[in-house]
Amino acid sequence: MLKKDKLTNILFQNWLTLNLILVFSMIIVGGLTRLTDSGLSITEWELFKGIFPPMSDTSWNDYFESYKKIPQYELLNQNMTLDEFKIIFLWEYFHRILGRIIGLFFLIPLIYFNFFSKIEKKYLFLCNIIFILILVQGLIGWYMVQSGLVNDVTVSHYRLAMHLLTAIIIISSIYWLLLNLKHNRNKSFFDFNKINSPFIILIFLIFLQIIFGAFVSGLDAGKIYQTWPKMGDTFFPNDLVIINFLNIVDFDNHSLVQFYHRALAYFITMYITITAFYIFYKKMRKLFKYLLVVFIFLVIQILLGIFTLISGLNIYLASAHQISSILLVFSTIKLYYFSIK
Repeated sequence: MLKKDKLTNILFQNWLTLNLILVFSMIIVGGLTRLTDSGLSITEWELFKGIFPPMSDTSWNDYFESYKKIPQYELLNQNMTLDEFKIIFLWEYFHRILGRIIGLFFLIPLIYFNFFSKIEKKYLFLCNIIFILILVQGLIGWYMVQSGLVNDVTVSHYRLAMHLLTAIIIISSIYWLLLNLKHNRNKSFFDFNKINSPFIILIFLIFLQIIFGAFVSGLDAGKIYQTWPKMGDTFFPNDLVIINFLNIVDFDNHSLVQFYHRALAYFITMYITITAFYIFYKKMRKLFKYLLVVFIFLVIQILLGIFTLISGLNIYLASAHQISSILLVFSTIKLYYFSIK
């Protein structure tokens, strides 16, 4: 019996690890789908119908004709051929298929673990929450796509940010649960106190930066200023006129959104540096190696951001920039995790 319980625990941990890898892959594919402007190539929800890709010329032409009816084709891609359409279609198709795989791969074992195993309820509760978030994520994805089918050539950057943030919350929750399993603990993410509050603030700042990154991506704001460290000839974009408070929070303004994304990166760098002094002052020796990892991913993230910008938004650098942001999230979560006693 004990051997069976031990085997079940190993299966449970391996299942979560595979889910982490799948969601990580989903974020990468989703980012590339956005970078290739492929997200609007499938104009219907197709929860069941879209399981298989088009198998005939007639089916391909039907999808292409549907795409021709939306503003993105009419305003930007009127010269697109069927072969070119197939490329963007397959990006979105694989994105949706991977979403279905994640949903099923999470649901079926979760049913087993809930009803036919002795996995501790404290772990299963979070798994059930994660599954709900996965379902909500699917709805958000379609809600996002709808915003680009009628009056715009791309999806709403607000909905894109919501979609990406939900994915980050899902993968962060899985990672937190894996940390608890590995160390046989049940630490609560919301265990705030004076000692660990600087670390939870850091995580909040990283999440906020991811939101602004999604704004930049959704608005194609990286195409406005492709110089660094200045935006053109000035630190603050000179095409902005600030008259009142509403101008400061105008997140539809491409230049302002890019400025906030840059400024927040500088602030996070300063904040992590101050946090490092705090760790050394408090002699938190067990956090030294985790702090070093945070610094490494921070430097990588900044360099990739700069090179992505000055390269004219090279798709490989842009994708690497997004990937490194997830690794930075993992490293800050681990730093926070070990700050909790």
